[in-house]
Amino acid sequence: MIELALAKFFIHDVSLFLFNSLIIPVAIFSIFFYLIGISGFFHIKNAKIKKSGKMPFVTIQIPTFNEPVALRCAEHCMKMDYPKNKYELIIGDDSSDSGVSRMIDDFAKKYKNKIKVIRRGSNAGFKAGNLNNMLQHSRGEVVVVFDSDFVPPKDFLKRIVQPFEEDKVACVQAKWSYINMNQSPTSKFASTVLMVYHNLLARLNNFAGIPILFGSGEAVRKSTLKELGGWQEGSVTEDVEFSVRALAKGYKTVYMHELEVAGEVPYNIRGLRTQQRRWAYGNARAFIDHKKEILFGKFSVFQKMLMTATMLGYISSFFLIAFMFFGAVSFMTGNPSEINVVRLVADIMVNFVLSSGFTFAGIVALSKENKLRSVFIVFFSALTIGIIVSMSVCHGVMKAVTGKSMHWTMIPKKGNVEFKLPPGVPYGSVS
Repeated sequence: MIELALAKFFIHDVSLFLFNSLIIPVAIFSIFFYLIGISGFFHIKNAKIKKSGKMPFVTIQIPTFNEPVALRCAEHCMKMDYPKNKYELIIGDDSSDSGVSRMIDDFAKKYKNKIKVIRRGSNAGFKAGNLNNMLQHSRGEVVVVFDSDFVPPKDFLKRIVQPFEEDKVACVQAKWSYINMNQSPTSKFASTVLMVYHNLLARLNNFAGIPILFGSGEAVRKSTLKELGGWQEGSVTEDVEFSVRALAKGYKTVYMHELEVAGEVPYNIRGLRTQQRRWAYGNARAFIDHKKEILFGKFSVFQKMLMTATMLGYISSFFLIAFMFFGAVSFMTGNPSEINVVRLVADIMVNFVLSSGFTFAGIVALSKENKLRSVFIVFFSALTIGIIVSMSVCHGVMKAVTGKSMHWTMIPKKGNVEFKLPPGVPYGSVS
């Protein structure tokens, strides 16, 4: 009994010490997100873009793997109000499902010679490998990339090519919006996470001159892409990795907050875990691969801090999970005593404030999108779904740090179900 009591006492002391120690890194990350949230109250002006009316030849690329929803994206691309003789559409079909490939072929036939379907017979190098393969068949001066689930507006091409009037501009990124935010509590939470980035951090990075590509709704100058060796094959965030390479070489990236392109977010926990684990891995891996250029290159101190925070922000999940774990252990192993309600409530409130910077940033982002009616669902999702997702984020970061590879996994999307509906069932009937 004495030994058990001593062990419990030791566990309590150690866990309490670790809990109190972890307050420091948790508070540092939280303060960063508080500052990001506060920045949202200020009007950050985007640089004025010259409108010369020039229309370079554009290649639109849609990489896809067993995703019928790519046809929805392609259909919207064919309705662009850009001159028809000034752009081409390539679908990079890596599908292993012959039924999906037949759907793509049938769709392309309707447009005769307007759509190219390129196949490799494998998914080697994942999305980056697909993009590099399509690049060999692309005639455009500018390459525009859409993920399969995105729905671009008619004027997208006209607007996204405008910054390329400046020779130093190599990449242009449009803001994301969300088709299916209201599909489930998970989709509401997933949308809010992205809103923090697109409405707050991306705008701040653009102001600092170091915006990062997001992987869809992006445009890249083909000559620069070829000069820098194309996309990094095997990377699960080839967009981030290429952005760092381009910025380190002195090229400019432009974030167009006023140009929106809608896409789908994960609607179930498994899909969100997969997405965030992949992004955590890819961002950390890109930082590790380019740490010398980021930390010791020609970037300013402010730019270095922002790039580091942007690419390593996922590390905050480690500290937050450990903070919560050791807090719970120290509470459960403490000696029973009369509860001081006032002190308990005060301690809970202090710890909540110290660890809720991202929650605050999320509320600001929701307000900027006029979505505050979702704040309570998002808040409770953060305390439940958010914790589960944070564990997957930790897994992704650990794999990146230890140099292990990350296999690309397709995330379930509502659009893929709708495009596989049996004949006679109207589109949009799946809830």
